[in-house]
Amino acid sequence: MKKSNLLKEVIEHIDFTSFDATPIINAMRKMSFTSRDTARAADILAAMMEEKEGTVILTIAGSTSAAGCMQLYSDMVRLSMVDAIVATGASIVDMDFFEALGFKHYRGSASADDSHLRELYIDRIYDTFIDEKELQVCDRTIKEIADSLRPGSYSSREFIREMGRYLTARARKRGSLVQLAYEHHVPVFCPAFSDSSAGFGLVLHQHECLKARKEYVSIDSVKDFRELTEIKMCAPTSGLFMIGGGVPKNFAQDTVVCAEVLGKEVPMHKYAVQITVADVRDGACSSSTLKEASSWGKVDTVHEQMVYAEASSVLPLIASYVYHKGSWKGRRQREWAKIFEQ
Repeated sequence: MKKSNLLKEVIEHIDFTSFDATPIINAMRKMSFTSRDTARAADILAAMMEEKEGTVILTIAGSTSAAGCMQLYSDMVRLSMVDAIVATGASIVDMDFFEALGFKHYRGSASADDSHLRELYIDRIYDTFIDEKELQVCDRTIKEIADSLRPGSYSSREFIREMGRYLTARARKRGSLVQLAYEHHVPVFCPAFSDSSAGFGLVLHQHECLKARKEYVSIDSVKDFRELTEIKMCAPTSGLFMIGGGVPKNFAQDTVVCAEVLGKEVPMHKYAVQITVADVRDGACSSSTLKEASSWGKVDTVHEQMVYAEASSVLPLIASYVYHKGSWKGRRQREWAKIFEQ
């Protein structure tokens, strides 16, 4: 098949404000297994919205943004349902920033001929297709942003802030997560920032600077950890809403321990929800339970819920329930990014 035939059905991002999942969640609450877990997760997220002076940290791992949840995350920022974000570089750069530049993700097939896709420069995420040549434009745009900055060490939050600034003037698609986070002073951290399209752009930036014997921009992941811990130390109460696991999950949880290392005792994250399909038996971070995290002093076990489900199937229901419950309307935007701008 021709490339144009494979890249013609655009992924449409779900709008959780357009439907009311309240009856479904209420029915699930009276069921068992994943249904009941999903309903309890929705109740815990709603409780986070109601917590006076509470801070909600959203963590994103995996490819739900490309799969159709991109607007969902943006709307959570726009509606003041999220105060800080920790994500993989792919979620922020290869998916959200990529679409803000005017590109798309496409409905594909998990059974596609990958050799043929490679010949056409089409990348596959399960049953989702991406134009590799467009991703390379994303790489070069990251390089362009790096070239425009004063040489030195930046946290990923600082660099993503500059990405948001870039989009306010040049975005072809308005309302991306990166842009809205910038405009609403919601800090976004990518502790493994180079593991994404950003990595290629930054490597190219550094390569050319070295050839020209010039100083360059680099990303400081330790500064990321310190800055996120500073937010935790300033937040009277915190909750985690975690999509997938991996580095973002552990990074956000570890702020409690890091604060202790810095000499300040802070409460464990009071609320925690994790949606994952990972198997708990292998001891990996993505699958480690929230009760296990409590043994490390990271998460309280009173308001915690593991949901073993593919996130795109239950996340819109949870978000819609919390939206229509309306408790987010009374939330004050924490604007944590401002504490680093003083």
